[in-house]
Amino acid sequence: MTTASLLWGVLFGAIGLGYFVYGRKQRAVVPIICGVALMVFPYAVSSTGWLVLIGAALMAVPYFIRL
Repeated sequence: MTTASLLWGVLFGAIGLGYFVYGRKQRAVVPIICGVALMVFPYAVSSTGWLVLIGAALMAVPYFIRL
């Protein structure tokens, strides 16, 4: 684990917490799911490149999918 992957994991976890809180207040399912995924996936991904790629994709999902 490198310092970069640790910092990216903290950043994506904080954004995931924001998505989760927003989803609960708005009663929207997609931000809640993306928020939980953003908080959990850094534990499973070890490569910094994949971490940034997956995190950016998960952050973009609520913008494109609105239920």
